[in-house]
Amino acid sequence: AAPRRAANPPNAMGPFTSAASVSVLAAAAIISLNVSPVAAAVHPYADDYFYSVGDAFIFRGGREGLFESKSEAVNEFGAVAKGIANGKSYIRFSKVQFFRPQEVADEYNGAVGQDTGLVQAVVFEVNDRNRIGYLTGDGVTRRYCCTKELVEKTRCFPGRLIVQPKPGNEDWPWQTDVYFSENQTVAYAVDEAVTIESTGMYYLWFVICDPNLAGVSVSGQTTWKNPGGYLPGMMSFNLPFFGVMSLLYLVLGAVWMVAFIKNWRSVMQLQYCITAVVALGMIEMSIWYFDYVNFNSTGFRPYGTTIFAVLVSSARKTVSRSLVLVVSMGYGVVRPTLGGLTKKVVSLSAAYFIATATLDVMTNVGAIDDLTSSARIFLVLPVAVLDAVFILWIFTALSKTLAQLQARRQSAKLDLYRRFTNTLAISVVVSVAWIGYEMWFKVSDAFNEKWETDWITAAFWHLLSLGINTVICTLWRPTDAATLFAYSELDALDDWDEEGAALGGGGVAMSNVGQGKGGPRGPPPTTDVFALDDEESEVGKME
Repeated sequence: AAPRRAANPPNAMGPFTSAASVSVLAAAAIISLNVSPVAAAVHPYADDYFYSVGDAFIFRGGREGLFESKSEAVNEFGAVAKGIANGKSYIRFSKVQFFRPQEVADEYNGAVGQDTGLVQAVVFEVNDRNRIGYLTGDGVTRRYCCTKELVEKTRCFPGRLIVQPKPGNEDWPWQTDVYFSENQTVAYAVDEAVTIESTGMYYLWFVICDPNLAGVSVSGQTTWKNPGGYLPGMMSFNLPFFGVMSLLYLVLGAVWMVAFIKNWRSVMQLQYCITAVVALGMIEMSIWYFDYVNFNSTGFRPYGTTIFAVLVSSARKTVSRSLVLVVSMGYGVVRPTLGGLTKKVVSLSAAYFIATATLDVMTNVGAIDDLTSSARIFLVLPVAVLDAVFILWIFTALSKTLAQLQARRQSAKLDLYRRFTNTLAISVVVSVAWIGYEMWFKVSDAFNEKWETDWITAAFWHLLSLGINTVICTLWRPTDAATLFAYSELDALDDWDEEGAALGGGGVAMSNVGQGKGGPRGPPPTTDVFALDDEESEVGKME
């Protein structure tokens, strides 16, 4: 493929309280990034220059997956539906103009009534890519411009782009010529539309074979439309997907809130955190859905709406991971506070929010196709590393929490955490398998020939997150018996008894020291095992 210049410039919350403050500041920093909004279905050109590719100068005007037009809509008088969902699929040229330098135009001052320069536009489907140009005998070099030597081999015309017609359809790949006349500096393309009659990944190239026109620039726009609207083919399945996800989160949120309100007197602090995660999920899915609805209707993605959706999505990912981490630490069940670990959790969460928000902004708001491979790695690598830190910390904390519960013989809590651990273990195994699939998918689809299923790779992570949130909501749902799983002062007594048993060699003897027969049980050394002066020692134990 030809190199491309940027065509589209392009208090109840416990440990989450501090993280929210940091996230707000990070969000402000992300918004301040100089990122231009994506036009996607409408590709604008603003004095963009051509790139030298082999023996030609090429500007890539766009690339999108397009579905074939409905058969009844191809007819001039036929229409499947009114408005944008009219069954027609096309690439429309609008006010496309080419500009050449004045000094070049002055060379043709005496060329009255003559064409003095040619720019060709070609539209082709990805499977027809080898019909553009001619592959030389070395199997590597591709010639794009016709010469006298290539006329016999390709039946091309000297000085023009080599396009080998498709058998059975001499008019495909589609071409149009735009000429500079006399000494004019501007050449105007005809405002016309290319009807899409078969589903595929389509490319639009503007090509120049005259070295004298190397300084030409292009302005205007092209509009790429699918039968159901302006949503690009690779994104078209996101519209119904996020609609369904919005409904699923709505159902989850409704069921959770009914249980929450019904048992509000026995609600634990942890359950407020779960409520926040579910609420963020509902908001995120709804915003994405309406963003795609608007995108499909207009062909544009509003900067404000998209950036807000990206930040809410990043916040939901961050809070979800933080929730799983603090649950794994036993927050609200085994321990009343995180003690000295709070700062570390907040720091990791803030770092993850900044990393994932930056990646999502560049993916959804910036022109991701214009990023180099090294730039993509630079954005993806921090997110991958921080995800690994979360996973390692989560399972380390779970191991210690399970050991604590087993030592205390708290069977109900132990069973709860075992089910939670099994869920996370399964999700990690599935995630690793899916990452392997994604890598294979990307490597085996260098030309986006599988674009119709590309949406599934991102949809999987939303479904996995919903599944984990559903399990957490089920295990920690508000009930009359929810307080049985909450941390209580009896846990501190259990710790004191266990220490006494270890020192005295007998649990019963040590638990009755200082008591008469049937008398009251003596108090432990302290009733707050996580007092402020013990934070540092607790950090040492957890680490």
